[in-house]
Amino acid sequence: MNVPIKPLAEVTWQAIEILSRELGPADTMRFIGQFTTGRGDYTAERETLFGQATLEQVIANIKAAAKPGT
Repeated sequence: MNVPIKPLAEVTWQAIEILSRELGPADTMRFIGQFTTGRGDYTAERETLFGQATLEQVIANIKAAAKPGT
């Protein structure tokens, strides 16, 4: 069975039309936004934010910040 392969641009356009019809424009954009690669340098940001902190230290800091009254 041979299935014709559509150009990717056509598939993308068709998918956006279907999503827009079913979800509406705002939720379609929210959905598509999940798949963008983002910007910046995560490694440099991570070093700035966490330095040499261990995972356990980061978790402890998150828990401490989440406590009421802190």
